[in-house]
Amino acid sequence: MATVVTINRPDVVALIEKAANQITGGNKTELVATAVRCLLEQRSRQKPLFGAHRGSVRIREGVDLTQPVLDDEMDAETGREIDR
Repeated sequence: MATVVTINRPDVVALIEKAANQITGGNKTELVATAVRCLLEQRSRQKPLFGAHRGSVRIREGVDLTQPVLDDEMDAETGREIDR
């Protein structure tokens, strides 16, 4: 199952070696694995919240999703108590 990846660019090799020495005690394979996991995790966080792809949720013109839905001030914010 092992696959070999060869990186020949001297600047990239030097960067990997420097980071491996600092982060994984010199283990270049573990460093690359950690970096790829981190990139994949960041990429997965950038996906849309509501749908599987861009455009899967449509918002009507004039609707601002950043504004509060309720127009009334909340009783808890005003200090008023609710009569029961």
